[in-house]
Amino acid sequence: MDKDWHHDGFSLEALRNGDREQFSRLVEAYSPLIYRLGVKILTNPQDAEDVLQETFIKAYRSLKDFDGRSKLSTWLYRIATNEALMLLRKKRPETVAIEDTQDDRDGNRKPIHIVDWCCLPEEELVSGESLEMLKKAAENLTTSLRLVFVLRDIEGMSTRETAEVLDISEAAVKTRLSRARLQLREDLSAYYADRLEEQNYE
Repeated sequence: MDKDWHHDGFSLEALRNGDREQFSRLVEAYSPLIYRLGVKILTNPQDAEDVLQETFIKAYRSLKDFDGRSKLSTWLYRIATNEALMLLRKKRPETVAIEDTQDDRDGNRKPIHIVDWCCLPEEELVSGESLEMLKKAAENLTTSLRLVFVLRDIEGMSTRETAEVLDISEAAVKTRLSRARLQLREDLSAYYADRLEEQNYE
């Protein structure tokens, strides 16, 4: 029974009873992760700060209703993701909702040209410049694809956890992640083609 009341090292019973020390520990533990998620989704530090604040305000008010079936971290990520989406929709009403099924269809979109990355040394793939290019390319993904990419490939969540956070099926998570990775490969092809060309001249 104990494990039903302890999540990620926190006493769920104490949190539900309004234990401020436990809640302060929760805020301290997850603030960096929630803030980073906000930045990745919104690409704006100030907006991410707003999401961080609203996430813990809503979490504090809703803890009594948390049923404990998912991890506390997954629950917090879900609140943060919803807050980020609400902010996105407020600023950009045309933003695609995460429930949209367009990205779950096979479709006919094919990459124009894909560069084979196999010949690039590992240090080239993880260089600061390459990571910056990846960040910019990820910002060009549709909201539904970017969310899955951020949660799975950047935050390292499992397919099941990502599905819980976004309230979509695991199959949808896999499909969207595949499409996101494919689009990123396409968008980065020109960049890596230049890197390969530079290597050939060395």
